[in-house]
Amino acid sequence: MKIVKRLHIFMLQTFLPLFAMTFLIVLFIVLMQFLWKYIDQLVGKGLGMDVIGELFFYAALSMVPMALPLAILLASLMTFGNLGEKFELTAMKASGISLIRVMAPLMAVVGMLAVGAFFFQNDVLPKAQVKMWTLLFSVRQKSPEVEIPENVFYDQIPGYNLLVKEKNKETGMLYDVMIYDVNRGDNVTILLADSAQMAMTPEMSHLYLHLFEGEQFENLREQRTSDRNVPFRREAFLDKQILIPFDANFNRLDEQGMRQQYVGKNIVELHQSIDSIGHRVDSIGDMFSRDLRRDASLVLPQPDMTAPARTDGSVDEYAVKRQEDLRKRAEELAQATRPLSIDSVLGSMPPAQAAQLIGQAIGISREHQNVNEFKSLTMDEEKRSIRRHEIELIKKYTLSVACIIFFFIGAPLGAIIRKGGLGTPLVVSIFLFLIYYIFDNTGYKLARDGRWPVEAGIWLSTMVLAPLGAYVTWKAMNDSSVFDGDRYRNFFRRVFGLRSARHVPLKEVIIRDIDPERGEKMLSIVAGRCRSLAGGLASPRNPLKSYVVYFLDEVDTRRIHTVADELNRTVDYLSDSRDPRLVMKLSELPVIRVLWVYAPTPKRWMGYIALPLLPLSIPLWLYGRRCLRNLRRDLLKTASICESLEV
Repeated sequence: MKIVKRLHIFMLQTFLPLFAMTFLIVLFIVLMQFLWKYIDQLVGKGLGMDVIGELFFYAALSMVPMALPLAILLASLMTFGNLGEKFELTAMKASGISLIRVMAPLMAVVGMLAVGAFFFQNDVLPKAQVKMWTLLFSVRQKSPEVEIPENVFYDQIPGYNLLVKEKNKETGMLYDVMIYDVNRGDNVTILLADSAQMAMTPEMSHLYLHLFEGEQFENLREQRTSDRNVPFRREAFLDKQILIPFDANFNRLDEQGMRQQYVGKNIVELHQSIDSIGHRVDSIGDMFSRDLRRDASLVLPQPDMTAPARTDGSVDEYAVKRQEDLRKRAEELAQATRPLSIDSVLGSMPPAQAAQLIGQAIGISREHQNVNEFKSLTMDEEKRSIRRHEIELIKKYTLSVACIIFFFIGAPLGAIIRKGGLGTPLVVSIFLFLIYYIFDNTGYKLARDGRWPVEAGIWLSTMVLAPLGAYVTWKAMNDSSVFDGDRYRNFFRRVFGLRSARHVPLKEVIIRDIDPERGEKMLSIVAGRCRSLAGGLASPRNPLKSYVVYFLDEVDTRRIHTVADELNRTVDYLSDSRDPRLVMKLSELPVIRVLWVYAPTPKRWMGYIALPLLPLSIPLWLYGRRCLRNLRRDLLKTASICESLEV
């Protein structure tokens, strides 16, 4: 029990500093991404450091859902990678401590982080996002600082365009000033001044301009298209002062509007909003369906054609007359709803009247189309609002699940890779997080646009990575070599027929000397079998020459196995030689491989099936010919080298 407690403390002391470091680094990176995204809306506004710091603080809180899973993945990879690289994990396993037992304290920590992430998503994040977006929209609406360039029209003052030919940066004096007042549309007022000074009023609500030696031109009324001359007023001045409305203060918007959005609600509020919007959608849908049924057809009840009788047995004449009127209306309705030939009706009318009738019909159809499209857009907007609320509701849980999944990917993967430091774990973490981000963003867009159910879209990344976490955890618990490079290289060599070189090292210490006669005999046997096998490949029924024979006449792979095994035994025996020239010559011997393309159809009936599949079987046949040609070349080269060797 004492060892377990020390192990828990050791794992926590190893993991927590790495997690804190990686979380801060990742949070800084995503915060820089936020800065580059909105930097054009922050620069040139004259914002104080308190406003920028507040915006960055709330932005950092909003970026926690993106930074936390990546930090857990990277920290767990580095922790177990360091343990594996320093053989500390091997020592723990040798002491009888399983991988799950080693991971137990960190599982508890990640579990607490997942629970904390849920409450953070539900309680803290909505308030932080309300603050951040309200502050960001307030910054967008703030007027920029007045910085008028030279020889360029400045249009950042609402309703005015300014042109300054020259500026004195020391005194702030402006020279050759031209001001266009465009607040009244086409009726522009123009101010020309030899020089001017500009300043803000103390309350920062108006721009003060002090003009010297200039003129003002103003039309007395707006010019019409029929006017050739328009009366105007011209004013010359030596000294003129004007105030231009320009609010340079930073005004915060009300947060109440943002609180009503889906980003500012917790789970309870999201459920209430989904229910209320769903009830509104149902009501609107019922109303629209009633309108469509009413516009599509007019259904009248069939009148009762039987004349009602009085209690004394006589017939009520008023009722009979009413029945007759109903019968006539039914006949008129049947006549009106009877299918008509539009061509015959239009052909019986004058052309002008027919064109007018067609125009009226087109107008009515377009009006109905516009009305129905507006109704459809209204329903789509309401349904889109429901989807956004449902997405935000499910995202309250996805962060906690993502933290657990990334831990069960990172910890076993670090135990398998056994590479510490920041290099390899960082590359693997970025690669896995990119996969998570791509699937998460794709599922989010599919759910937002209504192409997929919301649950399937938002849980897509989790469904993709959860099997990966279970797989690497199972592999790490069984000490499987998932990332053994030689294993995968040998697999691809067998599948694609890639050639490999033979390496025979020169031994410094030789315990048993070789027998020259036995060595020469073994070389002779290998040379003879190689030439015999190569001659069989070059027979008249050679698969290298015939498409049909390649699939129907099986190559004897057992002989190839026998030759390869005999060659390997010979090389192993002669590698104990003290002659360096002999050992170097052994390295020149090719590696005889037994590939599946030598005999792709082990059974004859399989060959008869493969023969008709010409578009698919021809590339296999060409590739098999190439591999068999290389095999024959290796056999002949092996025979030649074996015959030339002197033991």
